[in-house]
Amino acid sequence: MLNEFKEFIARGNVVDMAVGIIIGAAFTAIVTSAVSDILTPFIGVFTGGIDFSNLYINLSGGEYESLAAAQEAGAATVNYGLFINAVIRFLIVAFVVFMLVKAVNRMKRKAEEEEAAPAEPEAPPADVVLLTEIRDLLKK
Repeated sequence: MLNEFKEFIARGNVVDMAVGIIIGAAFTAIVTSAVSDILTPFIGVFTGGIDFSNLYINLSGGEYESLAAAQEAGAATVNYGLFINAVIRFLIVAFVVFMLVKAVNRMKRKAEEEEAAPAEPEAPPADVVLLTEIRDLLKK
């Protein structure tokens, strides 16, 4: 059983997947920061200063200045602004992954085309050409 596990781990796909997950987690942190620190303020400017992360529906009936205040008070809230931010993050990640996959597929196709293209035959050495001409002349 231990040998089977070692064999499973040693496969390239498992290692590739692990690397992808680690890079994906790091990339998610970058995208999260880009959305919250760069994109959301710009979107807020165009929407009249709306901060999506502070949009919520208060289900407890109390009045609170912000989502943080409502959560600190223990109020039940529907945090649809945070959901909007998550959707924006998802769309950005999905677009970047799409662009990466598209670039990788283009490189793969180019490599396959280069492999499939017939290589031009090398010109025979001059002495072989000369001997071939002599042979052809002798046949006549």
